[in-house]
Amino acid sequence: MSDPEDYSRGFGGEALAARLRRVSDRIDRDGARVYAARGIRFEQRWYGALRQLVEHDRPMGVGEIAAILRITHVSVSEASRSMERAGLIVSRASPEDGRRRLLELTEQGRAMAARLAPLWDAFNTAARELDAEAGHLVRLLDQLDDALDRRSMFERIMSGISLDEGEVGIDM
Repeated sequence: MSDPEDYSRGFGGEALAARLRRVSDRIDRDGARVYAARGIRFEQRWYGALRQLVEHDRPMGVGEIAAILRITHVSVSEASRSMERAGLIVSRASPEDGRRRLLELTEQGRAMAARLAPLWDAFNTAARELDAEAGHLVRLLDQLDDALDRRSMFERIMSGISLDEGEVGIDM
């Protein structure tokens, strides 16, 4: 059933989530190595939020950034706290709604983004090359996103379960 030399690969589509996490981890680790080799203190998880703040050139809410990136509010919040500790952004209460936090680049954040622009171009070139070599995987990931939009993994799993609740015998 499974390949002892590559456990996850041996399960094909059954290991989809594990394989996606593994590939993401590999790409992130290599990205971290690039920053370290250049002597730059930069966390890969900062990239999405930082890019949005650079591209929009205005304060943005955590929820707005999360919606654009289609990731969780928690992920953006955690990254933004780390970016704030690093001095790249400031977080302020929104004048319209004090419960809402607006993120804004600091001068240090703007300088970091400008310094990283050529490096990000190299990342983008490498990513396009890897995508082409892998058979245009991004197009397939778009199809995977669309399939999940049509019917979530939760819905797919729950529609396939015929056991009554508690029948599995796992207490949580």
